[in-house]
Amino acid sequence: MAVNIVKFLTLLEKEVKTYKVPVVDLIAVQTKDPFKVLVATILSARTKDEVTAKASERLFAEADTVQELAKLDEARLQKLVFPVGFYKNKARYLVALPGVLTRDFSGNVPQSMDELLTLPGVGRKTANLVLAQAFSVPAICVDTHVHRIMNIWGYVETKNPQQTEMALREKLPEKYWIPVNSLLVAFGQGTCRPVSPHCDRCLLAADCPQKGVVPRKIKKISTKGKVLRLVSWNVNGLRAVYKKGFLQSLAEMAPDVLGLQEIKAMPEQLPEELQELKGYHSYFYSALRKGYSGVAVYSKQKARRVIRGIGDARFDDEGRVLTLEFEKYFFITCYFPNSKGDLSRLGFKHDFNVLLQSFAENLAKEKSVVVCGDYNVAHKEIDLANPRQNVKNAGFTPEERAWMDDFTEDGWIDSFRQKNKAAEQYSWWSYRSRARDRNIGWRLDYHYVDRKSAEKVVDVDILQDIHGSDHCPVVLDFLE
Repeated sequence: MAVNIVKFLTLLEKEVKTYKVPVVDLIAVQTKDPFKVLVATILSARTKDEVTAKASERLFAEADTVQELAKLDEARLQKLVFPVGFYKNKARYLVALPGVLTRDFSGNVPQSMDELLTLPGVGRKTANLVLAQAFSVPAICVDTHVHRIMNIWGYVETKNPQQTEMALREKLPEKYWIPVNSLLVAFGQGTCRPVSPHCDRCLLAADCPQKGVVPRKIKKISTKGKVLRLVSWNVNGLRAVYKKGFLQSLAEMAPDVLGLQEIKAMPEQLPEELQELKGYHSYFYSALRKGYSGVAVYSKQKARRVIRGIGDARFDDEGRVLTLEFEKYFFITCYFPNSKGDLSRLGFKHDFNVLLQSFAENLAKEKSVVVCGDYNVAHKEIDLANPRQNVKNAGFTPEERAWMDDFTEDGWIDSFRQKNKAAEQYSWWSYRSRARDRNIGWRLDYHYVDRKSAEKVVDVDILQDIHGSDHCPVVLDFLE
């Protein structure tokens, strides 16, 4: 189905007037200053708008001209622009920028693509945005939102933003070249989101082909009780993921209870915003060793009781298990030991597994139990991309999988596989060899529930589009 691009963009021009304006556009409108547009655009790459806006404000308070920027050293610039993505690289670009502008362009921002591409930190996307917003030159800035949405609509069929730009130059009416980025960035942030797009309230839904889209799941209403969204996420460092947009990801996921693993921090080491997360009660159980392991739970409802550990110092000193009791269920977040590459911790892990299972089974005598977390094992061959190559490797050894078999046979239910039998459903990818881009992954993160609670499993999901860690969040919608 070929979309009517003029109709789509005309409707969006009205729709996004109530949306938040992308920060670079806002700076362009407010200042008409090519230098500020250029700097803000460099800062904005792979960074949330809110972070870019605050960093730009701090930087321009000290240096709003080429001459003033030249007075700042790299260390000072790092402090001013932190925590934008890749802030060290961007500080290095900004240190070099005044020299290049002064030497080659008499201190002015150039007005051609070829000249802009000679500036430090400037690629085609940045150059197009500067041309369009600072100089009103017809240029198509293609960021991830434009690339993604144009492919969802089927208006182009491209593999990367540069291909999208070239395709749009061939077919998009020129009057839309400049505004298309602003329209689709605002639309992409507000409605057509990368994760769980709001197709249910999109004004284009009737005509949109929705290619490759997985719309957000609306919580099902049950006459039997309240459906809770329980999310588990190994964040691989809570402070690190905070700098990568954790709070925005939290808003997108909207959990009632969020269990975290591998927080790698004591509570007092966390930003105040994470120590007492707005709208949630905060619970932590850190390892004695700083920067290692540790678990946490954020819950909208206050827990009746909090249990830290499972009664064995070998595991409790590593901060691996945190349990919250609520009126009708127990919520356990676990960071299972890794058996290590040489399998030297395989026995340690088995001891943990057995004790954790006994602990959970005792709780299940009282009420429902949800055991979520990073189990550090792929249970079946379907749960990893290359089972044959990994059969003797940590996370897929016969011993680890045998315990998962026992756990399941004793009545514990893998809630995801109860609802979803599909392959290529992974929650962890190595940082090497673009494994995540190629979806060469493992399913290591689970929500297990006790056998009596099987009918309380309403829905499940793996949020593969949420980044910030080598793991992604996994979801269980659970009938309280």
